[in-house]
Amino acid sequence: MITIPQTNLTVHPLCLGGNVFGWSATEAQSFDILNAYSMHGGNFVDTADVYSEWKDGNEGGESEKIIGNWMKKHGNRDSMIVATKVAKYSKRPGLSAKNIVAACNDSLRRLQTDHIDLYYAHEDDATTPLGETLEAFTKLIQDGKVRYIAASQYSAKRLDEALQISKENGFASYVALQDQYNLMERKGIEGEVANVVSARGISVIPFFGLARGFLSGKYKPGVTVESVRAAGVVSYQNEKGWRTIEALEEIARHYACAPSAIALAWLRAQPTVSVPIASARTVEQLGEIVQVVEMSPEHVAQLTEITA
Repeated sequence: MITIPQTNLTVHPLCLGGNVFGWSATEAQSFDILNAYSMHGGNFVDTADVYSEWKDGNEGGESEKIIGNWMKKHGNRDSMIVATKVAKYSKRPGLSAKNIVAACNDSLRRLQTDHIDLYYAHEDDATTPLGETLEAFTKLIQDGKVRYIAASQYSAKRLDEALQISKENGFASYVALQDQYNLMERKGIEGEVANVVSARGISVIPFFGLARGFLSGKYKPGVTVESVRAAGVVSYQNEKGWRTIEALEEIARHYACAPSAIALAWLRAQPTVSVPIASARTVEQLGEIVQVVEMSPEHVAQLTEITA
C-alpha cells in the first residue's frame, strides 16, 4: 500500500480509473471490474462528474452513480478511497465558489456518500480567481464534505501560484496533480511541472498510464484493434512506439507479468509519482493492470532511454 504525500490516504498501488463505467462498460460489467479490483486489495477509485456525458444517451454522472450503487450494494464505503472532480461537466462548469459547492453536493448524491476523499479541480479555470476556488474548497473540507483537494491539468506556473495562495491565506492546499503521463507522453510532466511538484512536496497521480491502451501490447503493426480509444493511439504507432512495446514485452517476460504491469511499474519508479491511474473494460484487463511489479533500476533506465 502507498500513502499519498501530504495526506493520510493509504491506497493500493493502482488507482482504478472509473472513466469507462457507463461508457464502454455497462453497470453489470463495471460491478464485475470493481469486484475483481476489490478482491485484489484495491481501494482507490477515480471518477468525475462529467463521466461519461460524451456518450450518446448519457447525461453525465453515470460513473459516479455506478460506483455509488456498487458501494451501497457491498456496504464498503468506509474501506474505499474515492476521488472525483469538478469543472468540466457542462451542467456544472468552472471553478467558481457557487459551482464547486453545487457540484460537490451533486457528486455526493450520486456516490451515495457524505464525503469525497480526494476532490479535484478537473481543469484550470482562468475566469475564476484562484483564491475564490481555494476558499470554496476549504469550506467544503471544514464542512466535512471533502477530505483533501487536488489539481488536474494545471500548468507549472498556475499550480505553483495556487499552492502559494493557499500557503499565504491559510486555505486548504492541493496535495497532488493529475495529468497525462506515461512512457509515450513525458514532456508534460518532466521539467517545470516536476520541479514544482518536487519543491512543494506533493505528487503526480497520472492518468492515461497506459497511453490509452497502447502500452498494453495489444496494438501491433498491421493489426486492427476494436476499441473506443483506437483513434487516440494512432500517433504512437511508429518506430519509437513499436520499440517501446518490444521492450515492455521483453521485460514483462522477465517478471512473468503483463506489459501493462511493466508500463505502470515504470510510472511508480518516477520520483514525482505516488500512484498511477489505469482503467479496465473487462475483468481480464483488470487482472493485467493490478499486478504490482518492482522493476530493477536497469529495466527502469532501459525504458526511460528508449522513450526519451
